[in-house]
Amino acid sequence: MDGTIRKNIQVGTKVMVVQKQDQRSGKLTEGVVQRLLTNSAVHHRGIKVMLDGGIVGRVQQIK
Repeated sequence: MDGTIRKNIQVGTKVMVVQKQDQRSGKLTEGVVQRLLTNSAVHHRGIKVMLDGGIVGRVQQIK
């Protein structure tokens, strides 16, 4: 599924995100969505979410 479309992501969804400091390297972090932080329906770089551990990043893959 596409991580740039908000309706594809719900609280409890397992995702891979890229954190701000990892954008250059492309390192992905896996986690479960706790909150959706992007309000728009689509975002070209990925919907911003907060994972269970408090990690904030943009969704690159939906598991």
